[in-house]
Amino acid sequence: MASRLVRGTAIGCGVAALVGGGVGFAVGEPVTKADLVPARELPGDLCARIGDVSKLLPKASGGPVTMTQGGTTTITCQAGSSRAKVRAYTSASVKVTVTAYGGQDAGAGNPPFTPEQVAHRTFTRSPVKGYDEGRPYPTKVERTEGGLAGESWNVHAVVQHADIVVLVDYTANPIDGDIAQQAALALADRAIWESK
Repeated sequence: MASRLVRGTAIGCGVAALVGGGVGFAVGEPVTKADLVPARELPGDLCARIGDVSKLLPKASGGPVTMTQGGTTTITCQAGSSRAKVRAYTSASVKVTVTAYGGQDAGAGNPPFTPEQVAHRTFTRSPVKGYDEGRPYPTKVERTEGGLAGESWNVHAVVQHADIVVLVDYTANPIDGDIAQQAALALADRAIWESK
């Protein structure tokens, strides 16, 4: 009789624990700031690390060109060369935006989003439409032709790697569209590598 009582009590406690655990999981614990992974700090010299971009610009000078840097959480690197500066019918500008994402609250009862999930969501919501399936990282590319003979191209490339999203805007005239796209993607890969 006593053993039946002990066994019944043990089973009852086990069922209560399972039900209690299920109710706790369903209701969910509130997410605190400590539960959210912060965005990692990007290198303060990221644009200098990306290096010389003179090959993407008209030959205004014989020396290397380093992009100027701005921002902290999101870093923007820019360089350009106008027609007036080079005294020729050429112009180009390049802008690289690198953002490291942190975790976010996913709502009541849900575990928080990881930095990688937030970065991927940002990537998929980008207005750039064209996916490039042959790349090692998730990549979207869009390019617009301009000029009377299609000699001007504007390329937008968005690349995601782990918690990083890189956006490259590259405009050049005159240039071939395929070359402009390859240059923008190479620059995005370089930015990802240097942001590690």
